[in-house]
Amino acid sequence: MQALWLIPLLPFLGAFLNGVVLRNRASRPVVTGIAVGSVGLTSALALFYVIPSYLRSAEYAAGHGFEQVLWVWLPAGALKLTSGVFADFTVDFAFLLDPLSAVMIFVVTFVGFWIHVYSVGYMGHEEGYQRYFAYLNLFMGAMLLLVLGNNFLVMFIGWEGVGLCSYLLIGYYYKEEFPPFAGRKAFIVNRIGDAGFLMALFALAATFGTLRYTEIFSQVAENPAILQSPFAMGLTLASFVALFLFVGATGKSAQIPLYVWLPDAMAGPTPVSALIHAATMVTAGVYMVARANIVYQLAPGVSGVVAVIGCLTAIFAATIALAQTDIKKVLAYSTVSQLGYMFLAAGVGAYSVAIFHLMTHAFFKGLLFLGSGSVIHAVGGEQDMRRMGGLRKMLPVTYWTFVAGTMAISGVPILSGFVSKDQILAAAFESHKILWVVGLMTAGLTAFYMFRLLYMTFHGEFRGTQEERQHVHESPPVMTLPLIVLAIGAVISGWVGLPRLGEWDWNWFGRFLEPVVHTVGGHSEAHHASVGLELTLMALSVAVAAIGIFFAWRTYGGAQGLVAGERWALRFPGLHRLLVNKYYVDELYDATVVRGTWATARDLFRFDAGFIDGFLVNGSRNVTVAAAYLSGFFDKYVVDGLVNLIGWILQLGSRVFRRLQTGVVSQYAMVIAVGMFVLVFFYVVVALQS
Repeated sequence: MQALWLIPLLPFLGAFLNGVVLRNRASRPVVTGIAVGSVGLTSALALFYVIPSYLRSAEYAAGHGFEQVLWVWLPAGALKLTSGVFADFTVDFAFLLDPLSAVMIFVVTFVGFWIHVYSVGYMGHEEGYQRYFAYLNLFMGAMLLLVLGNNFLVMFIGWEGVGLCSYLLIGYYYKEEFPPFAGRKAFIVNRIGDAGFLMALFALAATFGTLRYTEIFSQVAENPAILQSPFAMGLTLASFVALFLFVGATGKSAQIPLYVWLPDAMAGPTPVSALIHAATMVTAGVYMVARANIVYQLAPGVSGVVAVIGCLTAIFAATIALAQTDIKKVLAYSTVSQLGYMFLAAGVGAYSVAIFHLMTHAFFKGLLFLGSGSVIHAVGGEQDMRRMGGLRKMLPVTYWTFVAGTMAISGVPILSGFVSKDQILAAAFESHKILWVVGLMTAGLTAFYMFRLLYMTFHGEFRGTQEERQHVHESPPVMTLPLIVLAIGAVISGWVGLPRLGEWDWNWFGRFLEPVVHTVGGHSEAHHASVGLELTLMALSVAVAAIGIFFAWRTYGGAQGLVAGERWALRFPGLHRLLVNKYYVDELYDATVVRGTWATARDLFRFDAGFIDGFLVNGSRNVTVAAAYLSGFFDKYVVDGLVNLIGWILQLGSRVFRRLQTGVVSQYAMVIAVGMFVLVFFYVVVALQS
């Protein structure tokens, strides 16, 4: 386990070699070897050495994690805590390997490696091949840093790193108009969430004098009253920290109201979409809530908010997916919905179930995105499902692996998605029946829109041109092999967490995460329904999924499925328009938040002394408006004036000193001689005075 530090380092090293050292001077085989090789070594190191070594260690046997401190990062010194005492505040750059981080590095490295392999074929003819893989390696390194950090500040560095990489990769096609806009949107929306994350970190540091997980959580386990004391905004410390951590999670993991960046992230290359949705960025918020589960257990009100927001996000995004025709947009809203399921589980206290669904989702959603990329690759870049159809015989490997992913996410029994989603619904049933009903309805909608996607894309007749039909071809092995591997994972990954039925307990995954899921104040995430109730809930879940699949088949399954499927749009034009336009949320945000921010910034920058003078002379005393314009004056003339003054001083200095650079050797010799004379004279004077 001493090699733990190599896990994030290797992808960073690959990014450095391709992005800084070699730049555009390396051949594509060299770039591929560095990028895919670094992630392959990381995955092998994690799966065959680091994780097995931990499972055999004394730390694991004792229910503890293994910590590796690399160096003291921030020796800040004395910090006055909210209790009035002073503490020595120090942050180490250190890593923690425990059951939770072990699961996360397994998901990130394994799924991420196959996405890298797939990218070799998908991006083989794209411009900027080396830049793409440098960014992709950087993304992997940042995510591994996030999940391996032993304190909240190292987590936050990785948190910001994946945000940066999402901006770079979503805007990869920077010569086009929309991708750079989508990249900026993702970056800015996530900054809103990150502000909340920082507020929670400041509160933890001010209370505990540390940001290290084990120190904070051990203090809370010994004395839960620390987090239950009043703090700010009428909230206890637990509620304040939990709420603002969740604000950060709504940004990274695309929950209401900060979900709007994720569907537009489809502007990047399809493997990037797979990496963001399956293995890296959007899972960060779920991981963070699970890591801080002890805080959420002591903030039941905020946990309720998490469950409600997750539940609403799940069904909200599922309804939007019903009407989308872009194959990647359907999958994007599906991800938002599935993330809602994960937060529903976390909100009702089933933290290990949330991580379990995170893991199974990584397999089937990575598979579905890569499968959509194979389809897009086959039809020459087309993403509109209305121009597809009939591809099942032309793309047999893509089709059958896509079927496996579709069945998994739809909740077909035995497959991974059924196992994890069933446990979420069972936990919701024991917590609040309304949440369970909404979650069950979402499961039916999921089955419907996913089989709608399957039928529109692969069944019926090909709806493109004859020329496009002639160019349809199966993807090369470098792209189909990852599909096969992930399809196997989509089928069997759920078997490690089969639900407990009476005395039969096959849930190895839940037992594995038990040391990380703290139990305080009488709270527990255990949900042990009776066997009869458990089987009844399973049967209802299967029945709802079957109904969704049946209606998708009746509507879109035949040769004329597309025509039949759009009849409801003619019957309910208002509802169809509302769903196609995603409830006009983007337009609402643009009209209020975006334009309002621009208008405020523009008004604050302007300064009209005559207006203010007239405003005050006429007897008005609107201090707010006057202060706004005065702040604009300060910004324009004081702030910008100081900046311009520094620039003017530098320009003036350059005009003076550049005259010394004449290129004449004799003049340089004279300057050196004068300088030596001055130094000698100075030391003689000092010697005489002493």
